[in-house]
Amino acid sequence: MDVVGVEPGRVAEASGGRFVTFEGPEGAGKTTQIARLRARLESTGQAVLVTREPGGTPLGGALRSLMLDTGQLPLAPIAQALLMSADRAQHVASVIRPALQAGTVVISDRYVDSLYAYQGFGDGVNLGSLKAISLLATDGLLPDLTVLLDLEPSLGLARKRQAHEKGVSELNNMDRRPIEFHQRVRGGFKELALAEPSRFVVLDATAPADILEWRIWRSVEAMIRVR
Repeated sequence: MDVVGVEPGRVAEASGGRFVTFEGPEGAGKTTQIARLRARLESTGQAVLVTREPGGTPLGGALRSLMLDTGQLPLAPIAQALLMSADRAQHVASVIRPALQAGTVVISDRYVDSLYAYQGFGDGVNLGSLKAISLLATDGLLPDLTVLLDLEPSLGLARKRQAHEKGVSELNNMDRRPIEFHQRVRGGFKELALAEPSRFVVLDATAPADILEWRIWRSVEAMIRVR
């Protein structure tokens, strides 16, 4: 399966802010590291917006419930891709781009790379078709930096089950997919990162949280200094 990237350089053309996305398999610890990065940035006086996909807009919230609720029937992969892309189009137009134009650092928990990894590599939807959909939905808006927290899927799913048993979080439809699906997703993320090494920073999600925080901050500082 050929790796398909999104047209580079569009954030710099379209905005004065910075766009950082976090990606990774289930249970990789994105939520923790996003909160830590936000705190570091705000401590420097930087305006920060944290958002997520799906769920960053009212439309996304409805789609998140539809796609992840265990009480719902599973959606066909292409239907998932189209719904996610509709949410992404609204997310970019009403949330991400306006914040970037205002000079804000936007941090998103998932973006287009999740579409490629989950619906493309995971479920086998044609990557060329997903690229076309993504370019339309985002108008080519690409992150300045993508943090990929890499983790063996069985470990990540075990983390989520433990959190569920403690009442911290719920298991959803995605968590209940076969391990082989999650392995394809992880492999897809790694292929995407290899195809765009200047955009991705790949980190071992089993490292201590403080170490991960420091490594992420070092990459974000370098990104900010570039402009």
